[in-house]
Amino acid sequence: MKRTGKTIYFDSPPVITATSAIAGEMEGKGPLKDYFDKIVGDAYYDTQTFEKAERKICGENCQNLLKKANLKPEQVDFLLAGDLLNQIVTANFCARELKIPFIGLYGACSTLIEALAVGCMVIDGGFAQNIMAFASSHYQTAERQYRMPNEYGIQYPPYKQWTVTGSGAFILSKGGSGPRITHATIGRVIDFGIKDPNDMGAAMAPAAADTIIQHLSDLNRSPDDYDLIVTGDLGEVGKTLARELLREKNYDVDAILDDCGVMLYNDDQKTGAKGSGAAASAIVLASYLYQKLNQGEFNRIMIVGTGALLSPITALQGDSIPSIAHGITIEKPV
Repeated sequence: MKRTGKTIYFDSPPVITATSAIAGEMEGKGPLKDYFDKIVGDAYYDTQTFEKAERKICGENCQNLLKKANLKPEQVDFLLAGDLLNQIVTANFCARELKIPFIGLYGACSTLIEALAVGCMVIDGGFAQNIMAFASSHYQTAERQYRMPNEYGIQYPPYKQWTVTGSGAFILSKGGSGPRITHATIGRVIDFGIKDPNDMGAAMAPAAADTIIQHLSDLNRSPDDYDLIVTGDLGEVGKTLARELLREKNYDVDAILDDCGVMLYNDDQKTGAKGSGAAASAIVLASYLYQKLNQGEFNRIMIVGTGALLSPITALQGDSIPSIAHGITIEKPV
């Protein structure tokens, strides 16, 4: 068993050999704007629909990733990817063009970390040499699927988050140069009874805290063993709640806990409780965090992908929001 408790360890830690991140207009005005490979200035991105724009962003991002990795599609063994749209259509259409053997995944906004964890298991198990993983989201497509089209002018509650537009893509390899993924903790579905689809940070915070506690307990580590523990898209509300839940269990993470959705925007950008969406963790890890790891500014981080597992139907029927969080440990290149 390559596992201690609920946390998987990799005998030969897979390497993130290349990344690519394309971000939307709002993200391109935020604190991390200088780290992205490309910034898209229009929500339609020269297409006729927002959904096609998201698909175009992903397609370009995957091609840029292959170019940076100096790989052809036939040199990639498997593609693991997903998005927020029904039937993960963005990933499906991109897989159609790439023609790489495809495993579609859905973990809501935790999809990218889920894909990296599964990809590491496949590589460490000896089933692949190179794997591509990506996730995406788009502000306009997510709003009209999960809540209301923005054209309706629905009032924006202060705890509501801004869905990140963008795509983050990764090449995982059995060898090579780059940060290594050493551990993965697969989370449990946690539900604290939150029913408001605008309040996803509160819904996801318990799952994030549960996975962080499980990970640290399994490895007999403390928060001090990490330079950064960063969640995917809890936003300001969820980040505060997660910190309080961890403090109740005697884990002091105040100095090192951050959130990708919070990191993406300035306070004056009017994004509510900051960012959410599958692209939040994807573009932050593929840009800022990846560069900091490669430069040795971070020696070891834990990134926790968080996902609210609701659907438009369950929300309208008054169901609560089950949530999930998956965590991976990434260490600087040796």
